Amino acid sequence: MRDAYHEELDALTGRLVEMTRLVRSAISRATTALLDADLQLAESVISRDEEVNRLFAEIEASVFELMVRQQPVAIDLRMIITALRMGTDLERMGDLAEHVAKVARLRHPESAIPADMRPTILEMGQIAENIVSKAGSCIARRDVESALELEHDDDAMDRLHRKLFREILGKDWKHGMEPAIDITLIGRYYERYADHAVRIARDVVYLVTGSRPS
Repeated sequence: MRDAYHEELDALTGRLVEMTRLVRSAISRATTALLDADLQLAESVISRDEEVNRLFAEIEASVFELMVRQQPVAIDLRMIITALRMGTDLERMGDLAEHVAKVARLRHPESAIPADMRPTILEMGQIAENIVSKAGSCIARRDVESALELEHDDDAMDRLHRKLFREILGKDWKHGMEPAIDITLIGRYYERYADHAVRIARDVVYLVTGSRPS
């Protein structure tokens, strides 16, 4: 029975890692759809968010079943609770990638991003991909050191987010109100995406050490 129990705990970890792969693919494709005005790619991000939701539903069901049947304590209880928290963050990251894709769809056949803003958005997308890849590795390996490094990756995202605001509010802004609104929303989506990845990293630290990083 205990072997089966720990197999179920391992399966939770596996589902979480798979969710990180899905939301990484989603933000990558959403960024490309946004910059290239690729309607088909945007639609694929939107439709495939259901896969992320399905995995999260499986995690929720497994967590509740384990709580009822096994009444876990100590490290096992910590694992189950943090798995649910991580799943919630990953589900939200999938939603944020979907939001980026919806902006791409809304502005098609034009790109929502003016040419001079494209490098910043591209870099935000690359940071988002990198940060969720690291989060997946941290979950799989329970790597506290790498989890703590994610704070620095989030700092880079925050700097780019502030850069977007400076450009939108600067006296040289020439693209009008609609692009300003789009870019404000998009910047927020990327910034929140990274924040959720940092929350996951902090949960990895808590899972391994029993305490949260300051």
